[in-house]
Order: sequence, then structure tokens, then C-alpha cells
Amino acid sequence: MMTNKPFSWSRVIHKAFKCPERRFNFWWRIASYLYKTEKNLNKIIARKINRNLIKKYNTEIQLSATIGPGLNVTHFLSVVINGCSTIGSNFKIRQNTTIGLGGSVGEKFNSPTISIGNNVEIGACCCILGHELSIGNNVTIGAMSFINKDIPDDTVVYTEKTQIMRLK
Repeated sequence: MMTNKPFSWSRVIHKAFKCPERRFNFWWRIASYLYKTEKNLNKIIARKINRNLIKKYNTEIQLSATIGPGLNVTHFLSVVINGCSTIGSNFKIRQNTTIGLGGSVGEKFNSPTISIGNNVEIGACCCILGHELSIGNNVTIGAMSFINKDIPDDTVVYTEKTQIMRLK
């Protein structure tokens, strides 16, 4: 999606209406920009846009999340990204994935953040929970993984599930 061509609004609008994935990115970026401004009217408009995106695409990315260029949501089904997340460029996420804060209900943290680096790819059905969690650059997280610890740069992570729950 990212090119070296100079910016052009006509190209952006054309690509936004050409493909549903780009349409989601276009409207989410507009809503995120409006939400981060100081005017209350802009925040109301941003929340309305985000509610419509949640209904249409079943993907909830909170407006206070910071995401670099190159966001790629492979399948728009049950993707949740918390507003305390800071995500770098070229981020690819698949369906049924949650990035959020861990902890008890009502537990308060001092500025909790989940920091995800550049060129990160997350497989389907993953759960990334914690506060002050850091995932490095060039990381690949396999499908069905549960992440609650920091991950260094240039790492492939997966959760092996070969445990027998109960014998008949």
C-alpha cells in the first residue's frame, strides 16, 4: 500500500473507494485525526465515524491508538486494538486478534502502554495482553498465540498447544 509517489488527495480518495480495506484505513485515519484535535465537535464526529466502522467491519481500533503508516488488517473480523497502543509502520494483523490491557477490572495503571515496533505481523486468533508491554521490530507472532511478556527484535513467537486436557 505504501509507495514512493508524492502525496495526492485525488489518489487517496480514488484508492479509498476502490478497495474495502483501504476504505477502512481512510475513514479510521480521518476519525483518528479528528479525535486528536482539541475541538469537541471533531471528537463527536470522530466517534460517530468509528462507531460506523465498528458496525460495518467488525473491527474496533480505538481512536486514541497511535498507528504508523502501512496498517494492514487482513480479515475484518473481531480485531480489537486498545487506545493505549503505539504501533509502528508496516503492521499486519489478522482476524480474531486482541491487543489490550491486562489486569483486573478497576485496576489503575500509571500511563499503561503497549508498544509494537515496525514490520510486525500477527497471526489469527492471537491475544496480546499486558501493561508496559513492548514488542520489537521485525517480529512475527504465530496464530493462536498468547503474549503477555516483552518480545525482542527479530523474533518469531508461537504458542505450542499440545497439552491433553482430559482423557475419556
